[in-house]
Amino acid sequence: MPTKNASKEGRYSKHSFLVHGKFWSRKWDFEHHVVPPITASSTFRLETAERGAAGFCGYADPSEHAHERGDIFIYDRLDEPTRAMLEERLAYAEDGEAAVCYATGMAAIAAATGIFLKAGDEVVAHRTLYGCTYSLFTNWYPRYGIRVRYADLQKSVPLTRKTRVVYFETPVNPTMDLIDIAAVAAAARKRGAAVVVDNTFATPFCQRPLALGADVVVHSLTKNICGFGTDMGGAVIASRKREPDLLLYRKDFGGALAPKNAWAILVYGLPSLELRIRKEEQSAAEIARFLESHPKVARVSYPGLESFPQRDLARRQMTDFDGSFAPGNMIAFSMKTAASARKLVDLVAKNAYTITLAVSLGQIRTLIECPGSMTHSALPSEVQKGGGIDPGLVRLSVGIEDPGDIIHDLSEALARC
Repeated sequence: MPTKNASKEGRYSKHSFLVHGKFWSRKWDFEHHVVPPITASSTFRLETAERGAAGFCGYADPSEHAHERGDIFIYDRLDEPTRAMLEERLAYAEDGEAAVCYATGMAAIAAATGIFLKAGDEVVAHRTLYGCTYSLFTNWYPRYGIRVRYADLQKSVPLTRKTRVVYFETPVNPTMDLIDIAAVAAAARKRGAAVVVDNTFATPFCQRPLALGADVVVHSLTKNICGFGTDMGGAVIASRKREPDLLLYRKDFGGALAPKNAWAILVYGLPSLELRIRKEEQSAAEIARFLESHPKVARVSYPGLESFPQRDLARRQMTDFDGSFAPGNMIAFSMKTAASARKLVDLVAKNAYTITLAVSLGQIRTLIECPGSMTHSALPSEVQKGGGIDPGLVRLSVGIEDPGDIIHDLSEALARC
């Protein structure tokens, strides 16, 4: 394997790392490859039975043989080269020591919380969450004897001796509220609880929660990191000591990210992340200012606006690899009534060229939706109201189209509301 350049890794920026990856990787010999190949085998040839036993050792009895990730590939669900190379880059981008990828963002969330929890334990979660996360916590965890309490983590972190996990998104989906990661982490540390942060909206380019005190970061790779709306995936990034449990969870519960999906995110998604987000957040700022000035729009929430209520926290917490403010590409805005919000979205769906009515986010195409009746419909109406998801709320994920064209399409729809 080519090792002569391995000592130079510290000299180069994260911008270049996301394109080229490690100078030397145990996961693949890059001697003759510019683009890493896709692994297309569910099982791998073993030279000896002894080598097979060595590869299974940690998985067979992790309580006695702590699994240390090595070079022995046995079976796709355990580990394989393409996904492992993506994990190396994700860990580095998030200032973490290890990353483990899963088939979807929800599989990653289940693993990130599941490795800490058992019957009798408690999760404290922010009161506003993505609908499927809320469903997991509300419909499933109580069946396992795990209590979930919801709180406004912007105001306080109400922990008990049974609290094992504090879970939140920041920016919050879909309201764009921010949670002070460092403050929550400091409170959780006193109680010995793990802080798990969903960093999907911000991406590692705009925010790195581990550096602010979080214990675990989760991503839906399907969104901004993939960037093109073509492949699903999820990731958990944490310290090296969490890696054995995350790998074991993936082995036993399934949900491993397929090599073909990992390859697309590795080759197209991560290398283009900075370019896409820089373009999208420039456009988002322009679009947010337009919406804020429009008489039919009641409220706009975007961290890059001067009027953003948590502007100081945003500038302190949301920074790119160079330390510059990076408010991201997501906007939430409210129409004056639920009816006008639905009419706006319907008009956009029917007539707009640059805006698509669709769930998901973080694509090169601008996407619009009504969270209350779509992505967050799993939250009861009283929970939505308490969490700031008003009936007129609209979520906009800004893509790479010309911002003037996006504003034109919004303006045309707003004129008819």
